[in-house]
Amino acid sequence: MAQTAGLPATPFPMSGLLKPLRRGVWRYLSDRDILLAALVTTLVFVGSLGLVYVAHAVRVWRLARHSPALSPSRRTLLVFGRRLVDDRPEHDFISRLTCARDNARSGRTDRVLLLGGMSGGCLSEAEAGRRWLVAEGWPAEVPLLLEQMSIDSLENLRHARELLRHDAGARLPAVGLVTSRYHLARCMYLARRLGFDAAPIGAEARLRLDRRYVLRMLMEAGYLMWIDTGMRWAALIGNRRMAARIS
Repeated sequence: MAQTAGLPATPFPMSGLLKPLRRGVWRYLSDRDILLAALVTTLVFVGSLGLVYVAHAVRVWRLARHSPALSPSRRTLLVFGRRLVDDRPEHDFISRLTCARDNARSGRTDRVLLLGGMSGGCLSEAEAGRRWLVAEGWPAEVPLLLEQMSIDSLENLRHARELLRHDAGARLPAVGLVTSRYHLARCMYLARRLGFDAAPIGAEARLRLDRRYVLRMLMEAGYLMWIDTGMRWAALIGNRRMAARIS
């Protein structure tokens, strides 16, 4: 039986125009620390002639290319949500859910935590994922837990950490991060900064290199460079407030 955490009774009360701005990087544009990190990242990009960005792009590609589709050991699986379409999982989310189901059927996990809050419809991403898995034949012996308050990858992991600590105490269990291959590098970076013993698990059986997927990986390299440069800058100038954002 699924366990839930923090599901609001109704979608967030905001106008249709503001809903897209609440998700993704746009929600941070009024934050001076985030904007400063963006400025420093731009200067680093220009000063390095793009080489720092290339290094992050290689990191994204390597994890996308070489990560397994099955967990290397028995771990708690964290399955990252994705924006729903008509309250149903779209293609990338279905790939993540299918991967989690395959791992569960193979005995690679003792429990699965579905991550994702409201994304504009009537269901949370986690609840929509749970319904899809149950309809597709989820093994009853593997518990499904839901985290339904987060709206980005960092919040996904923070809330997952709280739930897992509540269940297991101070020591976090080893986890497998189940997400699309283009998304693995950013999730692994955030998870390690938050103290997880994490292993990447690619949602797709193998990396594909069509136009859409390559563009997604290039965007992820930019996000990763922005986050990493911001954290390094915070450490350099001793900005504890900024550093505490991912801790």
